[in-house]
Amino acid sequence: MKNTGIVRRIDELGRVVLPVEMRRVLNINEKDPLEIYTDGENIILTKYAANMACLMTGDITTKNKTYAGGKIVLSPRGAEMLLEDMMAALSEKK
Repeated sequence: MKNTGIVRRIDELGRVVLPVEMRRVLNINEKDPLEIYTDGENIILTKYAANMACLMTGDITTKNKTYAGGKIVLSPRGAEMLLEDMMAALSEKK
């Protein structure tokens, strides 16, 4: 975890503002959903990426890629698994 040196206060409604430069660097836009985790006394915010879960493995990684106009999401491992399944299916047809 990297210390940014930024300190923010929680307002009376429980809100915390993320600095615009930090959002820009992390590619967090207005209305983007964030997941909230806790680790001991730490609060961890991450970009919500459910739509980037691999169709084959369920893995959510930055290496996942979309195919078929965004309808299929595959991780590297999921792509290998799918390729093996497709090759096996093609071999059976011969």
